[in-house]
Amino acid sequence: MAISVFDLFKIGIGPSSSHTVGPMRAAATFAQALREQGLLTRVTRVEVRLYGSLSATGVGHATDRACLLGLMGQWPDRIDPATIESRIGQVLQEHCLMLDGSHPLAFEYDRDMLLLDENLPYHPNAMRLEAMDGQGGLLRQTYYSVGGGFIVEQAEIDAPAAESNAVVLPYEFDSAAQLLALCKTHGLSVAQLMMANECAWRPEAEVREGLLRIWAAMRECVDNGLRNEGILPGGLHVKRRAARLHRSLQEIGKPNVIGSTLSAMEWVNLFALAVNEENAAGGRMVTAPTNGAAGIIPAVLHYYMKFNPSANDADVVDFLLGAAAVGILCKKNASISGAEVGCQGEVGSACSMAAAGLAQVLGATPPQLENAAEIALEHNLGLTCDPVGGLVQVPCIERNAIAAVKAINAVQMALRGDGEHFISLDRVIRTMRDTGADMHANYKETSRGGLAVAFVEC
Repeated sequence: MAISVFDLFKIGIGPSSSHTVGPMRAAATFAQALREQGLLTRVTRVEVRLYGSLSATGVGHATDRACLLGLMGQWPDRIDPATIESRIGQVLQEHCLMLDGSHPLAFEYDRDMLLLDENLPYHPNAMRLEAMDGQGGLLRQTYYSVGGGFIVEQAEIDAPAAESNAVVLPYEFDSAAQLLALCKTHGLSVAQLMMANECAWRPEAEVREGLLRIWAAMRECVDNGLRNEGILPGGLHVKRRAARLHRSLQEIGKPNVIGSTLSAMEWVNLFALAVNEENAAGGRMVTAPTNGAAGIIPAVLHYYMKFNPSANDADVVDFLLGAAAVGILCKKNASISGAEVGCQGEVGSACSMAAAGLAQVLGATPPQLENAAEIALEHNLGLTCDPVGGLVQVPCIERNAIAAVKAINAVQMALRGDGEHFISLDRVIRTMRDTGADMHANYKETSRGGLAVAFVEC
C-alpha cells in the first residue's frame, strides 16, 4: 500500500484523530453515499453504533459529536471549530439533524447514539451506521478508524481493491533497510527519495505548496495555543499553561540555542503544550501523525524555524518529508493507533518522526537519520494509552512536550555517530507491534487501567 505524506499530515480538529477526525470522516462519507445513491430523502432515521475504544472513551474524545457533525455533511478539514458548539446544541435541543446538510431528520440522542460494550474483530475503533425508512434499512456501513484519521470500510476488508489500481512509486520501500539501500544506490537523501515518490501523485510544486499549507496550519495552531487561556473542557478542570509560560519566556528574551539547553527545552515545551491544549479544546490542528501526538512534530519544527536564522521554506518541506518516511514505516509495520498498540504507537511514532525530520534538515546522512528515529522510538516502547477521564489531556499534553525534547536529544546523539548502531529501526518498529499485541486492553485507550484508574482511586 502506497502512503503519501499527506495521508500522515492532515488538517483537522481536536481532540483525537482516531476518535474525532476518523469518525467524522466516516459519518460524512456515509451521508455522502446516501446522497450519491439517491437515498437521502427517503431516510427517516439514522442509528450510530460505537464499539470498543470508540465507545469506552467516545464521549471524552467527542466521538459522538463528531458523528453528528459528519452526518450533517461536515468534514474535519473544512468545518469552522467556532461553530461546533452551536451546531451540536441545536441538534440536541431541537431533536433534529440536518442529514448531509439538507434533509431534516428526527434524532433522539439516547435512542440513536449507542455506545456498546463490545468489540468488532478487525480493529478496536469500530462504528456502524444505518439509515432506515418506514419499511426498514436503506443503507448500513461499518467503518474502522485505524489511527491518524485513516478510515477503513468493511467492504474494503471483505474485498480488497485490485493492486493494479494502486499508485506505482519509483522508490517503494516497506522497511528502513530497503529505504537505506535505495538512498545509497541512487545517491539520494531520505527527503529527496520521498519527494520523488510524492511526485507519483502530484507535481513537485503542488507537493511543496501542500506541505507549506500544512506548516501554516501548524503555526496557526501554535499561535492560538499561545493566545488562548482558561480551563479546558471535559470536567477535569485542567488549566491551560502555554499562554502564561509564553509571557514568562518573553521576559527572559531570546534563548541562546547553542549554549542554553534549559532555555531551549522551555521553548520546545511551550510549543508542544500550545498545540496540545488547542487540540484538547477541539481547535484546528494537524494530525502528526495523530491528534494525541500532534504537538511533537510542530514543536520541534517550530523551534528550528524560529531560532535558526538560515531556516527557510525548503527546510520545512525536507523536515516533513523526512518525518513522513518514518511515519510510513510505523504505519505499515506496526500501528499509529493508541487503541491498537498503546501510546507508543502515537507519541512514540511522532517522536521518531520528529527526530527523522530534524536529522534531515541538520544534514544527517540516511543512516544517521535512521539511527535518530530508532533512538527516539526505542525509548518510547511500552508506553501505555491511559487518558484520565477519556480526555486527551492528562497525561497526553505533557507527554507531547517530553517527547519533543526526547526527539531532539535522539538527533544530537545520532549526529555524534556515523549511523552504525546496535538495534535497527526495523527491529524497534516490530517490537512496538509485538508489545502492543501483548499489552492488555485496559492500557489501549479505554481509560480502564493505568493513570486513568489511579486518578479515580485518589
